[in-house]
Amino acid sequence: MKKAFITGITGQDGSYLAQLLLEKGYEVHGLIRRSSTFNTDRIDHLYRDSHEPDAKLFLHYGDLSVSGQLMDLLSAINPDEIYHLGAQSHVRVSFDMPEYTGDITGLGTLRILESIRKTGIKTKFYQASSSEMFGAAPPPQSENTPFQPRSPYAAAKVYAYHIVQNYRDAYGIFATNGILFNHESPRRGETFVTRKITRAATQIKLGIRDKLYLGNLDAKRDWGFAGDFVEAMWLMLQQEKPDDYVIATGETHSVREFAEKVFAKLDLDYARHVAIDPRYFRPTEVDVLLGDASKARKALSWEPKVTFDQLVDMMVAADLELAKKEKTLLDAGYSCANVERIS
Repeated sequence: MKKAFITGITGQDGSYLAQLLLEKGYEVHGLIRRSSTFNTDRIDHLYRDSHEPDAKLFLHYGDLSVSGQLMDLLSAINPDEIYHLGAQSHVRVSFDMPEYTGDITGLGTLRILESIRKTGIKTKFYQASSSEMFGAAPPPQSENTPFQPRSPYAAAKVYAYHIVQNYRDAYGIFATNGILFNHESPRRGETFVTRKITRAATQIKLGIRDKLYLGNLDAKRDWGFAGDFVEAMWLMLQQEKPDDYVIATGETHSVREFAEKVFAKLDLDYARHVAIDPRYFRPTEVDVLLGDASKARKALSWEPKVTFDQLVDMMVAADLELAKKEKTLLDAGYSCANVERIS
């Protein structure tokens, strides 16, 4: 039985990847941070008590800032594959926490690579790179497009990208970069713009709130489905030789278009409910991201399955069900986290 180690397993991508690997018969180990509140809701449906004979998912406390602990974990688990998804991944927040972002998002990758090198384990390593690295580079962006990072997050990812290539060349480690363009799902964090829109719109539909505040509506992104993108991660580590790949749908849509589609599906007037808050603008914006995944389509035989419209439908449907549960609680006189009732 193959063993995989996933950092960021409690996030959107980590949960979909863990699900995929378990379905493929892997034993899956995940790195989680200690917290006084439970933060495993995205993978709770996958978890079995470790005492049960059929348990194949195991969680380990740790932190990407502690190299010695990472080394001990990798030595003990001895995984066949490592998927490094953990990071401080919010671009806007990286402007407020640049040092932390550099330490976790950039140096966190180095610490895992050093752990692989020092322990001598024979493993394949996947690094979650980001389309944000392209920044101001004109579209479409491919593996040959020069990086022009426009945020501390993007700069940290560029460092991680190059250190992966360096360790691949210097030490013969099977290490690959997946340059993933934006990918969303009902499991997306609620502070990310797509999920922020679907959460707010469904709450507005049910009268729980009245306004949605956004930043740059003209920013364009190449949005795919996270479930499709984690399959590409797995495919990269099934190749004979390591390489770097862009993963994208090949079409771009603005934040405004995404919001308009969401509100239209709920029979709501987008213009009446959406307002601009300057606090949500980045100090340096990335105008257009549009990926060229020709290399991955050919070498990995990978294709996105979920269309943009299907993605919007999926997210609206899931958040509408969530909003209905919240309304039931509110109507019964209970409070809900992250919900402001507007009469």
